[in-house]
Amino acid sequence: MTTPATIHFADLGLSDPVMSALKRIGYEQPTRIQAESIPPLLEGRDILGTAQTGTGKTAAFALPLLSQIDSRTKKPQVLVLTPTRELAIQVAEAFQNYASGLKGFHVLPIYGGQSMGTQLRQLSRGAQVVVGTPGRVMDHLRRNTLKLDELKTVVLDEADEMLRMGFIDDVEWILDHTPDERQVALFSATMPAAIRKVADTYLKDPAQIKIASKTSTVERIEQKYWFVKGTNKLDALTRILEVEEFEGVIIFVRTKIASVELADRLEARGHSAAAINGDMTQKLREAAIGKLKNGRLDILVATDVAARGIDVERVSHVINYDIPYDTEAYVHRIGRTGRAGRNGTAILFVAPRERRLLGSIEKATRQKMTELQLPSKEQINQKRGSQFKASITEALETENLDFFNSLVAEYLREHGTEPEQLAAALAYLAQKDQPIIVKDTPRKERQNARMERNSQPREGSFRDSDRSRGRSKNRDFDDERPRKSKRDRNAEKSSGKHQNDADIDMETYRLEVGHNHEVKPGDIVGAIANEADIDSAYIGRIQLFEDHSTVDLPTGMPKELFQHLKKVRVRNQPLNLAKVDGGKSDSGNKGKRNTGPKDGRKKPRKRSNSE
Repeated sequence: MTTPATIHFADLGLSDPVMSALKRIGYEQPTRIQAESIPPLLEGRDILGTAQTGTGKTAAFALPLLSQIDSRTKKPQVLVLTPTRELAIQVAEAFQNYASGLKGFHVLPIYGGQSMGTQLRQLSRGAQVVVGTPGRVMDHLRRNTLKLDELKTVVLDEADEMLRMGFIDDVEWILDHTPDERQVALFSATMPAAIRKVADTYLKDPAQIKIASKTSTVERIEQKYWFVKGTNKLDALTRILEVEEFEGVIIFVRTKIASVELADRLEARGHSAAAINGDMTQKLREAAIGKLKNGRLDILVATDVAARGIDVERVSHVINYDIPYDTEAYVHRIGRTGRAGRNGTAILFVAPRERRLLGSIEKATRQKMTELQLPSKEQINQKRGSQFKASITEALETENLDFFNSLVAEYLREHGTEPEQLAAALAYLAQKDQPIIVKDTPRKERQNARMERNSQPREGSFRDSDRSRGRSKNRDFDDERPRKSKRDRNAEKSSGKHQNDADIDMETYRLEVGHNHEVKPGDIVGAIANEADIDSAYIGRIQLFEDHSTVDLPTGMPKELFQHLKKVRVRNQPLNLAKVDGGKSDSGNKGKRNTGPKDGRKKPRKRSNSE
């Protein structure tokens, strides 16, 4: 078979909607488990796969199964059994992401601890893919609320973990209640006798795939991780780069789009950074690597494919900005540092839901990582101060300062200033554009600074008065009216007066969350208001439908804000914000929220006061 190094997703026979999703996500090449599992699953064969967590198993079964989904049928066609609720949620989110090009597609995670009533309502609305823990799936089968008469495929994910947790009898009971003519994909990190027995009983002539772990302890590399919490990833990365003593850095991200975006943001923050990814020609990639090698560039932001073969001695740090789903990819990444007998440092960003992958990486490398504490404000100030003093020492040792000596002496004679005071004033002027001291800026000061930055109209800005007479309090919406107090807003609400009576031009946007995701208008208002720093008074009419919603927002949303809001999650679903074609809000409804459609669309559920 063609090796994963030369095979691409386009070679595997996936459907056009799935391929469009992969292109949007920016995936470039399949992992070994994906390259070997997708063809037989597309052929309808059973699969017995032995592979560790973190090798890309979810995409290995999700991509081919989604390629064969009939989105017109709302009954379950795929059932995925997982040992834990966390994994069920993770797998369901992956299906949703890979199915972004499939209209009418729904995936439903079901597990213990979640409201049975909620699950019953979601099941009644229909879902093509159900991902669940064995106990809760059994509950629904006994209640006859989960019907499997249209089921085509059963996936047993991490079967040995289900055995360890005592679920193997439940799994066999569920398999006995599935149609006789169905496909089974069983994945397990190990193959104990009980799992082998299940495979022999329920799988028919399966394709056997074994991905042996080739990873081992990585010598001379100090490995650390940071749990993503509170501070956003970009701010955390900036803090780390300020304090860490580094020569060259390679920062790994999952997608081509992310590589360009992150490199641009680092450049804007004063770092010498460039992106390399699979869309670039080999000549451009080699040029960027050459700059890193000779010191004209300090940071490369790379995807796994683009980073193959990088051998630069001055790379002292590898930062996994996005955790890899493949443990072998992790080892390959961090192997870019610690070259030629030198020491290296690897830092891994881990989101709460990715703790399992962290454990898999530690197991694969046979090395326990240490948790990284983000540098404090005081540490950053101390580092900046040290760098400033070093620059003074360098200037004293290397520059001709005769003219400046006479200028300073003249100033002292004319003004009678103490030399220390004059030196302090000169130091302040020297660092004014790049302050040494990091301050906790009060909210009001941040708003004023944003207003000043945005005082010049620019294309795509909410300050473009030709397109928007009303403005909102956000980094790009600047409100010229005094903000009402919470007491005033509550008084208006109780009196029936709308909070926003300004004449504001609005546009309608579609959000990929709706009744099926148990979303409420308050969830949408909260997400947009918090993430975009927009006063809720400027969030207009919200309409809820089964699988999506619409919301009116002030005209002229900046591109950067639009891209950010697309990724914001509500009820564990990305908003995937998109402007509705011709989506100008009716002038008669400017600034008002309404749950009743005016255009003949399916009538959404009426909101209650409790929502």
